[in-house]
Amino acid sequence: MYYLKIFFLYSILGHFIESFIAVEYESGILYGYWTPIYGVGVCLIIFIYSSLKKWFHPNKYLMPILLFFTSAIILASIEFIGGYLIQLIFHRVFWNYQDHHFPIGLYTSLDMALVWGIASIVIIYLLKPITELVIKKIPNFIIYILLGLFILDILLTINYRIIS
Repeated sequence: MYYLKIFFLYSILGHFIESFIAVEYESGILYGYWTPIYGVGVCLIIFIYSSLKKWFHPNKYLMPILLFFTSAIILASIEFIGGYLIQLIFHRVFWNYQDHHFPIGLYTSLDMALVWGIASIVIIYLLKPITELVIKKIPNFIIYILLGLFILDILLTINYRIIS
């Protein structure tokens, strides 16, 4: 249930932040006020952080460096694959990084990999301690309601954006 709460909290936060920052773009492919890739990304960052601590036992100075590079590579790869899959399924390009200084194909760039690396540090060391308090207060039934709405949103998206 912990990761579902993290997923929904950051999917919703990510949607609003992206909508505020990039007003000329649509945030995500779903209709609801969530952008699931942010929820998935933060769940991955937390998993990566926990795994690095468990497997490597790095000291407090090495850990942020490992987290930065690991997250940057993994999240940029997911962004690349996600962009390709969205184009394949929806026949639309939702984002294009060709105008960045160091594009890696159409869907990611070295610039964005650095952003994802920095974001992982901010999430783990600044946001996670705060959101942990919020997560504990979210009742499970709210997550079940969100999950139902999320599934409905996916079905509507499939019906109207793919089939229609």
